[in-house]
Amino acid sequence: MNKLLAYGVLVSLMALPQAHAASFSCKAAKLKAEQQICQNIGLNDADVKLATTYQIILHALPMGGRDAEKDKQFQWLKQRNSCGANTPCLKRAYAQRQLQLDQLLQDRVLSHGPF
Repeated sequence: MNKLLAYGVLVSLMALPQAHAASFSCKAAKLKAEQQICQNIGLNDADVKLATTYQIILHALPMGGRDAEKDKQFQWLKQRNSCGANTPCLKRAYAQRQLQLDQLLQDRVLSHGPF
């Protein structure tokens, strides 16, 4: 019985690397960049953090600023996707965009709020 339990735990642990929670459905990932994000925990974490920051910004920006930010995000996604399965390229893309969003969050959102 203990061997069966140990086997079940081992099988569950082996499945963990594929049980990521990217900001998109990994089951529906068709692009090489998306597939790489789903397979790499660091990229997956960066994707979730960036998506969360982006959503906070969208909800906090005035209506006129939202469309401009959506356009920037769309352009960034095209650039990210051009990395394909190149992990260093994807990491750089996420780091650069996260820096932009963090700066925007600081300058346009947090500095003007009632915080």
